[in-house]
Amino acid sequence: MKKFLLLLIITSLIIKFSYSQQVNGVILSDTANITIVKLWGTHEERGFAYGYLLGEKITNVVEDYIIPLFGIYLPAARNIIIEEQDLVIDSIYKEEAAAIVAGMDSAGTNQADIDYIDVLVFNSFLDIAKLLGVTFRDSPMGCSSLMDWGNATSGTDLDGKSVISRHLDWDPASALVSNQIMAIHIPYEADEQPWLLIGFAGHIFALSGLNESGLSAFMHVLSDFYGSVQHNKAYEPIWLTIRKFLESTDFNNDGTNNTQDMHDAVNINSNGYADGFIITSLAPSIETYDSLIALVAELAPQAPYLTFRSNSYEDIIPGDNLYAANWEIKRNNHNHYCTRYYAISYAIGDGINISSTENWNLMKNYSNAGLGNIQFMQVIPEFQILKLSVHRNGMPAYLNNPVTYDLNYLFSPITNITETPQFKNSINIYPNPATTNIYLEYDFSSENPEYFIYNLQGKFIKSGKLNINQPPQINISNIDDGIYVLKVLDGNKTDRIKFVKQIH
Repeated sequence: MKKFLLLLIITSLIIKFSYSQQVNGVILSDTANITIVKLWGTHEERGFAYGYLLGEKITNVVEDYIIPLFGIYLPAARNIIIEEQDLVIDSIYKEEAAAIVAGMDSAGTNQADIDYIDVLVFNSFLDIAKLLGVTFRDSPMGCSSLMDWGNATSGTDLDGKSVISRHLDWDPASALVSNQIMAIHIPYEADEQPWLLIGFAGHIFALSGLNESGLSAFMHVLSDFYGSVQHNKAYEPIWLTIRKFLESTDFNNDGTNNTQDMHDAVNINSNGYADGFIITSLAPSIETYDSLIALVAELAPQAPYLTFRSNSYEDIIPGDNLYAANWEIKRNNHNHYCTRYYAISYAIGDGINISSTENWNLMKNYSNAGLGNIQFMQVIPEFQILKLSVHRNGMPAYLNNPVTYDLNYLFSPITNITETPQFKNSINIYPNPATTNIYLEYDFSSENPEYFIYNLQGKFIKSGKLNINQPPQINISNIDDGIYVLKVLDGNKTDRIKFVKQIH
């Protein structure tokens, strides 16, 4: 019966997309080794646009990461999704995954004949690996997060406001490092809000994410859980839980969007999760109680299944600060501190006067995992700022210059999208945002290429010639802060890309 219902879902999507091929999405940028895609509409419409725009990258992740990862266990991994005994995924997300495949088919990028099951296996592969007893980690997954707020940030640029910095420390597999994405969702569903995830092509569940209300959440592996998993418990994939409370306008219907939404979304899963996981979550510092601003969940498939930790739990870090790495702290009152935990504790001192820069530098200098540092990010919800650095050119994220994004812009409504969606930009710009100069990476075919800069309203700003005998650069020091479109005219070729003049 379940397989019949799934067949109906797929059939309905095939019929739907055979009549409507509108692509509700656009690639905002494809520079600094991360592709940023903005999607709008229903779950199905956003899924179709995602697959249409990023199909080539999704194929790479599935072919070069997921299939080799599971090897001979791939059929068993697929069966876990199909049978719905160990893992259960709501039908709306199956429809979204099927729409991704429909978009890939429409764009002609599904040469590997990927189906929606493959998409869902990727989005649940940590859960599935534990259920199958598959060990595939070539290096530890050593994520970490540091949250500061209130008294900890008073007297700094944050003025008591909250901030979180997070490392994603995984094996820097080429298929992941080369296919990093930020997917911004602008949903049309009445009970959902704009949100985004940062991960890898094909991700629809949230490994790292945040929403328009300022709530963010990040997953770590609970590395010191060595117990077994129970079968036939209908677990929810960990990344799906995170997506649910981020995309919901108000998950628990209590009239506000804060870490209680994370708590309540997790708490529904009374059997725990398929493996040991940690979620760190931060909200704006407008709440009365610290536990509604910053919260850590330590989760497992054995009792105690769900353990929540705020700064009221006494650890080795004082004040309005909360840190998590990969070992149990409150669960079983284990207080299992790793070397990074001790390093942060020593460096943070009395836990006050922590600015946004100090929060970043504490994590950069005392909590990175070296070469395996794939992504390094910071969220300041009340300033609407996302700061992100990724692994590129063989360099771990923490050693690369971060890009700062204006969340108001990322979550802004879609208007006047007239350009044809592209699979990738031919131009690369760095740095982006920039303050004085932007540098171009481009395969020039003529000796006298020209450039033109316009604002988003189409107003001409400046133009000039590009010197291709040296790394081409454009001075932007004399234009106002904001977002612009750069057009490059190279013989008979014309290419465009957006860039940000640094907002001070």
